[in-house]
This record gives sequence, structure tokens and C-alpha cells, in this order.
Amino acid sequence: MALITFFGHAAFELVLKGLDGQEKRVLVDPWLENSLSPVKPSAYRGTRVDYIIVTHDHGDHLGNSFEIAKMTGAKFVAIYELAEEASSQGIEAIGANIGGPLSVQDLKIIFTPAVHSSSKGTPTGVVVSGKDATIYHAGDTGLFGDMALIGELYKPDVAFLPIGGHFTMGINEAAKAVQLIKPRIAIPMHYNTFPVIRADPEEFKQLVEKTTSTRVVVLKPGEKYSL
Repeated sequence: MALITFFGHAAFELVLKGLDGQEKRVLVDPWLENSLSPVKPSAYRGTRVDYIIVTHDHGDHLGNSFEIAKMTGAKFVAIYELAEEASSQGIEAIGANIGGPLSVQDLKIIFTPAVHSSSKGTPTGVVVSGKDATIYHAGDTGLFGDMALIGELYKPDVAFLPIGGHFTMGINEAAKAVQLIKPRIAIPMHYNTFPVIRADPEEFKQLVEKTTSTRVVVLKPGEKYSL
């Protein structure tokens, strides 16, 4: 059974059964100092974290990654240039690029394109697969047609999609992304953290469930979802 915890904005914790059969804890874009998060980085002191995956270097995604990595000994996984920065700070880092599966043994991790900006390397999304689930975190992105390939190749059970607009897809674009990806579950993210990205997740839910067979799960910060 996979367990997803939402911490607001684009920050998630994933607990998956690894390909080696052991439970793995993964943080994706852990900006835990966002105004909606019910936990702060110190909550991970003394907790085992296997991987911290960051989609790009903007502060609302890189967030508290370096602090948590140093605290827990987690491996930091990101686009090559950002991983090099982590490595320069004494963090065990895996630098990769958009393409096929990374050379790690216990999970399947694949960076995918994202239509956005960044200062170090290129922005990405990421697909994370264990024995019990495949999850696609789109990162910050606009809508693009090759999302259909992500759905076709990796068949994610769950897709985390930004809906806040201005910097990313809005509700209509994210609903179209669901049509392209065809996940079983869609979870909206990247909304209501700032006034400029105000959005109603229930509007997204209604639109998606009216036009697709995907179920939308709206999580409040701190809520968990198991599948």
C-alpha cells in the first residue's frame, strides 16, 4: 500500500514499497515553510528519509531540501546542475537529466519535461514507481502535448498537477492534462499559497470528473491518502 501526504503547495511525502521489497520514504519538493504546511523541517529529525526529489531550483520547490537532507542523510535527486550544488554542500546527491530511468536500485525514478523556467539546469516533472504504485509529480509546468506520452509510457496511478495558473497550468489546462495522462487519481497542487495563484480545487474536481474517468482527490495540507 502506498501512502501520500500533502504538505501544501507542491510538497509531498510518498511512502512506497521499493523494488527491493522494503518501504521507502520519498519527499518531493519539500518546501515545508510554506504558509499552508502543518509541519516544519524539524519534524523529520530522527526520521528515515530515503530520497528527496526536487523538480527545479525555485525556492518554493527546492524549499528545505538541503536542510532535511543534512538532517536525515537522504539522497538528494535532481537535475544535474542542482545536484552539483547539493553535492558542494556535502549532501549525497544523484544528478540526472530528462530521459530514462535513473540508475538507482530500489525505486524507478524518471525525470520528465516541464514547461517552466529555472536557474540551474532545466525544470522537470518526475515519475516515481515502486511495487505498489506509480506517481507522477508534474512540477511547475504549463500544458504540453507530450503529457500523453507520459501517460502512455508510465501509466501513473496518481498525477499531482498544478492548477493555480499565472506560473503554471490553471484549472482548464490541468483538466486537459488529465485527459492526456489518464491517471486513475488526480491530486491538485500549487494553488492558494499566494494570492496570485488562487484557485478552487472543487471546480477542478467537477470539471475532471465530468469529462474523464479519473477521480480527483482534494487533499488539505497534512492530509494523507492511501492506495
